[in-house]
Amino acid sequence: MLRIRLQRRGKRGYATYRVVVADGHAPIKGRFIEDLGHYNPHTDSFVVDGVAVNNWIKKGAHPSDTVFNLLITHKIISGEKKMLFHPKKTVETPVVEVAEELAKYS
Repeated sequence: MLRIRLQRRGKRGYATYRVVVADGHAPIKGRFIEDLGHYNPHTDSFVVDGVAVNNWIKKGAHPSDTVFNLLITHKIISGEKKMLFHPKKTVETPVVEVAEELAKYS
């Protein structure tokens, strides 16, 4: 399956990315089919060829979740963003139980 994904470039501590079309099984820094643009998260610069992106999507390429959200943010495709992470659920202890525990040790 073809994927539209980010390929890391740049130096240590200052990553920039290429937006590429690659085989889903190819290594991240490996071969790619076409370079569609670039993304710099430090300056929030996202430049891609929108026509080429839409053509690859029509041909069956699936964007990664991050690329999908960037394409929606920059209005190249329409849709709803995907949630990339889910916050951990915290278990809250009632204040009464905490007060009772503290009273035991007083």
